Amino acid sequence: MSAPSYLRFFPYEEPYPNQREAMDRVANALSRGQDVLFEGAPGTGKTLSALVPALEHAREHDRTVVITTNVHQQMRQFVADARAIAETEPIRAVVFKGKASMCHIDVDYQECQTLRDTTRDLVETEGDVRELEARQRDLLAESREGDAGAAEAREAVMEELDAVTDDLDGFEETSVCDHYRNNLTRDTDDFFAWLFDDVRTPEDVYAYADERGLCGYELLKEGLEGVDLVVCNYHHLLDPNIREQFFRWIGRDPAEVITVFDEAHNVEDAARDHATRTLTENSLDAALEEIADSDDSRAEAAGNVLGAFRDALVETYDDALGFGAREGVGETWEDVSIANDDRRDDLTLAFLQRYEGPGIDVDTELAIQLGKALDEEYERRYREGETTSRTECRTLQAARFVSTWMAEGTALGQYPVVSVRRDGGTDEVYGRAELYTCIPREVTSELFDEVAASVLMSATLRPFDVTSEVLGVDDAATLAYGMAYPEGNRRTFAVDAPPLFASERNDPETQDAVGGLVRDAIRFTPGNTLVFFPSYSEAERYHERLGGGGLAGADLGTLHLDGPGEDEERLRDAFVASDDAALFTSLWGTLAEGVSFDGDDARTVVVVGVPYPHLSDRMAAVQDAYDRAFAGRGGSRDPGWSYAVEIPTIRKTRQALGRVIRGPDDYGVRVLVDRRYTTADMGKYSVRDAFPPEERAELLDIAPEKLKFAMLNFYSDHDAYDGPPPKP
Repeated sequence: MSAPSYLRFFPYEEPYPNQREAMDRVANALSRGQDVLFEGAPGTGKTLSALVPALEHAREHDRTVVITTNVHQQMRQFVADARAIAETEPIRAVVFKGKASMCHIDVDYQECQTLRDTTRDLVETEGDVRELEARQRDLLAESREGDAGAAEAREAVMEELDAVTDDLDGFEETSVCDHYRNNLTRDTDDFFAWLFDDVRTPEDVYAYADERGLCGYELLKEGLEGVDLVVCNYHHLLDPNIREQFFRWIGRDPAEVITVFDEAHNVEDAARDHATRTLTENSLDAALEEIADSDDSRAEAAGNVLGAFRDALVETYDDALGFGAREGVGETWEDVSIANDDRRDDLTLAFLQRYEGPGIDVDTELAIQLGKALDEEYERRYREGETTSRTECRTLQAARFVSTWMAEGTALGQYPVVSVRRDGGTDEVYGRAELYTCIPREVTSELFDEVAASVLMSATLRPFDVTSEVLGVDDAATLAYGMAYPEGNRRTFAVDAPPLFASERNDPETQDAVGGLVRDAIRFTPGNTLVFFPSYSEAERYHERLGGGGLAGADLGTLHLDGPGEDEERLRDAFVASDDAALFTSLWGTLAEGVSFDGDDARTVVVVGVPYPHLSDRMAAVQDAYDRAFAGRGGSRDPGWSYAVEIPTIRKTRQALGRVIRGPDDYGVRVLVDRRYTTADMGKYSVRDAFPPEERAELLDIAPEKLKFAMLNFYSDHDAYDGPPPKP
């Protein structure tokens, strides 16, 4: 039997266990135009299992594969895989990032758009002048040779040349981008030859272009058309406006695109973030100042409606904060409750109470019209060099938000929120209105419907029916592969420790028990230990209890502490460079997924507690929206709690467990510290059944005092200790 044609894109000698079957199944699904939900344990080779058949399908049907992730390390892995494929089978691949990370002159998106358009107009006008000058010279020569018609034609050309020259003179004070101008006026064939000679990173492109005074971002956009593979971030696909432009750049209709989402369990939150709309009090103030400076007849209506909304926002958060609460507001956004069960939210009610006029819809529409006129004027001023930066029209932004707030604020899945924060510079408290999108399928289902097919892959994508419902992926093929490495190389213990409910975490006995277990896990690990907690504050608590801040004693080695704002890459490098260290971090941090700790990098991973997210008003809104949207589905499951809280939480836990055992020769221990993971009857609080069956079967219940003996036996059997093992 001949080998499948897609194997020409497989860059290595032999597929991993299950990888050949996965490629077959993905290839078959793509041939049917069917989406794929693909879960594979670490080491399954998910990326190539999806990418190889997708590239073959795209080559045969003249399509482009777009592979995307929101994890920086995975982006680097995609580049490595694409380079390996390119050595086996020629492909044209582009790694694409947004303008902000590639701009040579550090301007925002709107300024860039204006500069680009103005620069193109200038270059085209210069070209017209050169063409007309050449034409008039030719006609002059012909007229001198006696061609009367040429003389008459030259007069017409000269008139046109005068007009175009006047246009060119108008560009003297106009702002242009010299980098982009060089793109348009120089031969860039060498760039594209260099670009496709290998798989270049955006950093490579930036450096190449910067050295030559070119705009690498615009050149990269030109190079996208018709390529085999694009590697990009989530927002290029999940933001509808960016997606439309992105598909235009690659020269493809949506039906000619195959999308591959890595770490696809994150698509839900990412889609929600992309759909959410916000408007700050500062933006409203800027809009009102803008309106006050305008003599347009629509300014009065715009100021009336936006002023009422601004005052209502301030009134709403002032009332919600109450006496003395303002002093406690910090520099990060904090939500204040405004939702009501039986009527519209407090901000809308305050707005309706304050507004006076012919009608909110009428005034808002006039404000939008005024905003568009002002925006066009700002564009003209910047284009013609009257201003050195492109002014953002706050009136247009604010008016569109208020219109959306009133029209969609009561729609299913839309949750109105008010937040406050303290300005670090002025020390003043100010507010923000936000329409929070609870149901991500409102964003994602359109994407999955319009492209040729999509592959969503992750180590934690199950339950597939929940993923399908939440994201709007209908009638998908499903693939699930557990860990194929020798079971004897791993142990997964569920420790019957006190359940770390939020109300119990401050109990001294609970802290003593958990601290002792973490100490045992670190002591009996021959190498590095990863310890994950429900929050950074809990990680800090136990880091201190075990003597953190450097050397904690010969029996524990170096204790590293992660926290918000830490340089995660630097911290990881310091940790893996150690021979006997522990890293305390949060399950909600970036080290819990998408980051490999191979072999000696980490031997044991400990998950302390069940990392439920903070059950805020937003989370309650998501639960309520899921209850209403998915009522009657999922058998006996409560869709609000199950879909929105429990399943994402267990995915986080499973992601953390997957940081160790990354290859067939790797070995290690995974420890779950909380009674809720065991077979003990915890009623609705038990989470063991939320694990997939094969993972659940590997969970071994163990008493707290027995953990050190179990770890000692396991690592001794693997001859893992360098010297005498620790004594229990």
